[in-house]
Amino acid sequence: MLSKFKNDPLMSRVLRSSAHLFTSNTISLGLNVLMTALVFRLLGAAGSGLIALVMGYASTINSLLSFRMSELVVRYGGEHLEKGEKEKASALIKAAALTEAAVSALAFLVVLISSAWASRIFTGETNSTLLFIVFAIGLLANFNTETSTGILQVTGKIRYQGTINLIQSVLSLGIVAAAFFLPNQTWVVLLAYLTGKIILGLGLFFTAQNQLVQKLGAGWHRVPLMPFSESRALIRFAVSSNISATIIKVFRESEPLWVGYFLSTEAVGYYKAAYSLVSFLSVPADPLIAATYPEINRLIVQKAWASLRSFLRKVTALAFAVNAVAALGFIFLGQFALILFTGHREFIAAYPTLLALFVGLAFNYTLFWNRPLLLSLGLPDFPIWVTLVVGLIKVALAFWLVPQYGILAAGALLSFYYIASVGVMALRGVREIKMKDER
Repeated sequence: MLSKFKNDPLMSRVLRSSAHLFTSNTISLGLNVLMTALVFRLLGAAGSGLIALVMGYASTINSLLSFRMSELVVRYGGEHLEKGEKEKASALIKAAALTEAAVSALAFLVVLISSAWASRIFTGETNSTLLFIVFAIGLLANFNTETSTGILQVTGKIRYQGTINLIQSVLSLGIVAAAFFLPNQTWVVLLAYLTGKIILGLGLFFTAQNQLVQKLGAGWHRVPLMPFSESRALIRFAVSSNISATIIKVFRESEPLWVGYFLSTEAVGYYKAAYSLVSFLSVPADPLIAATYPEINRLIVQKAWASLRSFLRKVTALAFAVNAVAALGFIFLGQFALILFTGHREFIAAYPTLLALFVGLAFNYTLFWNRPLLLSLGLPDFPIWVTLVVGLIKVALAFWLVPQYGILAAGALLSFYYIASVGVMALRGVREIKMKDER
């Protein structure tokens, strides 16, 4: 299989593009694992659960308002660059950057206004209100993160994201390590995570701006915005992405908030430990996703349907092989990993939840191309309906199952969500390719 990948120019380009990001992310992951382990040792289950709730709330509010500008930039900016339409690419990126900045400011204000309510609902008390407010500063620092990520993808410089990730991981880890010798450890840990977000947001922004100057020229930002009549498809795509991102955030990525609402901050800590370990699957997957999406979009623009099918088969086979190896590790070493990771034997209680989560996330990271494929095929609405229907079923079951069966039910329901939604979207994408090829 490796020789087949090596002799395939498209796969070779994808693997080269993701190799640097993979290396940097692997090192960053190692540092983040150490950092998270130190946090568990510093704060225990309840304290680490509180930090997860504070961070999760700001992230959720941002996702509720954001338009996933990286996808817009890759989908349309990549197409314009492929066709040599630099002015259209400049106008699109300018609109994306301005919109994202406005949304980030709005998200900050929403967190600021609702922080007392969030503290009471998710933690059961109001003395953590200031924690919610301070961490929201990271939303302002990430005013252009989505757009910048898309720029690095379409310019073939996504590897720089890995370098920035590495820098912020080193500095954040240093701050957490210092917390062992400082008072107010909860605050120090929160500031460590906030520092990482600030470095990531500003680092991506300045790096992306440099790439734009090289690709589009120094005056790219002076290009006028597109007339509304020519922007309807872009607006529809952005709104669809916003709705889709909102649904995904509410039903999939806001798990700590749901666990905190149904159970307790301590339960959030146990759930976070299990989810953090299973999230290791993202290390090989994220660089592959970042490198794959532009290639999928390029093949669709070229109408190279046979090449696209072949490409998807190969990246799926590669992802499946990686996840199969990971499955053995989680099954046989999962309990030991939980103890080593947290420093407390009582976290073994999260082992069944860890396995339940693994099933869904492994499925998701094997068919990771499902949503990008539909977006590039011009079907941004289909993922919305799929994730909405499956998500509503998941939440309805959560009100019944999570209070009775705890974090195991939460983990199992999240896996159900991944398998059902990703499976349906991947199947629709494959069928769409087949129909277009037969025309």
